[in-house]
Amino acid sequence: MRKILTLIICAFLALDAAAAGHTITVEGKIAPSELPLAGNGLLGFIPSIDGLGTQRTYSATVHERGNRNSVSKIRPVMSPFHLTVSADGLEPVRRTLDMGRGSFTTTLENNRMRLEATQRALRGLPCIAMLEVEVEALADVSTDFIDHPAIASKDSLISTSKKVKNEGKYHLMTRRELSYSDGRDIAVSTSAVICAPGATAIGTDTIAVNLKKNQKTWFCILTAICSSADYGDPWQESERQILFALREGRDRLVARHEQLWSDLWQSDIVIDGNEELQKAATSALYHLYSSIRPGSRRSIAPLGQSGQGYNGHIFWDADTWMLPVIAVLHPELARPMVDFRIDGLPASRKRAQGMGYAGAMFPWEADPYGEESTPTFALTGSMEQHITACVANGAWTYYCTSGDKDWLRTQGYPLMKECADFWTSRAERNSDGSYSIKNVVGADEYAIGVDDNAFTNGAAKAALLHTTEAAETLGLQPDSRWKEIADNLSFHYFDDGTMREHATYDGATIKQSDVTLLGYPLGIMTDPDELVRNINYYNDKLDLAHGPAMSHGVMAVTLARHGRPEDAAKALDRAYKPNLRGPFMVLAETASNNRTYFLTGAGAMLQGIIFGYAGLEISPEGVIQTSSELPQDITGVSVSTPFGHFSR
Repeated sequence: MRKILTLIICAFLALDAAAAGHTITVEGKIAPSELPLAGNGLLGFIPSIDGLGTQRTYSATVHERGNRNSVSKIRPVMSPFHLTVSADGLEPVRRTLDMGRGSFTTTLENNRMRLEATQRALRGLPCIAMLEVEVEALADVSTDFIDHPAIASKDSLISTSKKVKNEGKYHLMTRRELSYSDGRDIAVSTSAVICAPGATAIGTDTIAVNLKKNQKTWFCILTAICSSADYGDPWQESERQILFALREGRDRLVARHEQLWSDLWQSDIVIDGNEELQKAATSALYHLYSSIRPGSRRSIAPLGQSGQGYNGHIFWDADTWMLPVIAVLHPELARPMVDFRIDGLPASRKRAQGMGYAGAMFPWEADPYGEESTPTFALTGSMEQHITACVANGAWTYYCTSGDKDWLRTQGYPLMKECADFWTSRAERNSDGSYSIKNVVGADEYAIGVDDNAFTNGAAKAALLHTTEAAETLGLQPDSRWKEIADNLSFHYFDDGTMREHATYDGATIKQSDVTLLGYPLGIMTDPDELVRNINYYNDKLDLAHGPAMSHGVMAVTLARHGRPEDAAKALDRAYKPNLRGPFMVLAETASNNRTYFLTGAGAMLQGIIFGYAGLEISPEGVIQTSSELPQDITGVSVSTPFGHFSR
């Protein structure tokens, strides 16, 4: 009964937060790189600077295959709207990101009219983007609005059709385009419709608005973007979806969209005493929620659907940095991330066989087909093999939060077993009975071809032990070699007891801190003094300008859990503050670039809050709360989850 009441209270808190506390309003100018994502887990776009179009638009499933000149990569699709206005001096004066309702509104004004342009990637109809424009006359005004389709670069426009008709009180324009990627391996069709009640004229791409002073009107552009990756006939399907959306009507579309966003915010984070951290955390959650949807069998790329960075491939970023956060807040959204890895098993088995190993060897950069797609100039594609351990550990994380033993038996354990079998064949036995994993790249990608990388060995150890525990949970007999290898993997140390990053590490600058990951999330290093000693040592070795900020997120977890809250606050600040871009709290990949939105960094920062400040922990018994301490500037942290409401 207490749990039911707690969940009800959490729901009310989340609904209230969505209504009031999840909005950022900005007046004045802003840089294009500072604008947030509008996404629904399939479509994602960055609004244009005037709010009437998009800078770039992507669909999670629209990838083109690799060829002699390029690896497999995500590619942009046609802009869902690209509106121009026949009016001089119309400038953006205000922008509002409503994360609770999943909308982005730009207010534009001149001396004759005011526009409110609201963009949505509809959560309920994931192929459809919506632009709603309200026009208010500040004086008598006659204005034309023209929607120009923007074809994605390098695409070939194959076919187009236009229709004009009346339906009830609406004048409707429908327009379809079919384009192919440069390699002609995937087709994308868009169907657009303009709903314009109150317009005095409408063409296939033009709305004419005539208003007297103080009058208002509105119109809406709906665009469906369908591809041959999802539909056998995207040309027809895009129009079917638009016709359905029209019959639903504006109010039902928006109500469903906002209800689904409200449901997402039933899992939320509230931070008292640090307004900037609260806004950054909310923005991070919003962007993660915008990049995944249940049942999709897709995972999340480092930049989601916000850009072409890293070609839209799936890395350890998903399994290690994003999945734990999502699994605690919405296990149903973590499920497709693991489903993606399960679907990649056949390709990963072939890869292991091709490299001479047993089990499954997962790709460092996975394309939608589960195949290795790392550019050949990067040795990480052959050598950054800890990804196979991260996949197994991610599957165990999902099981611990879902408690779904049937899933573990039929899907999770078979996946984990294939990973464990890979490490059994990959580890080499030394003459003293220990085991080494040689010639790898770890999380610190500056160190190429090293032996006994601390994180690679630590992640493999955790994966072998988790797989052993999974077998025992199911009443199965685990392979005895799994535990033998896990218990005897080699780690190397300096004379003072600090762990070396790898067997020959000599203090060089590092991209990321492998060793500190052995405390959290791997749980292999447990002694508080040892943990702090290693954090202090490797914190001074990090490349702060060019390295990503994830290391500081996990440092914050360890320090908050071991009685050093002020040091944890410094680490958490370093995990996000240098990478923030603009008032919408958009995160860049590093302190020295503007590649946004970097969801991996969002995951690391949120882990510092959820697993550090709030002290949550994922265990086979579910989500529990352990000891932790808050820094002085934070008076309280609470995390609403399906498992209850946790406060510190």
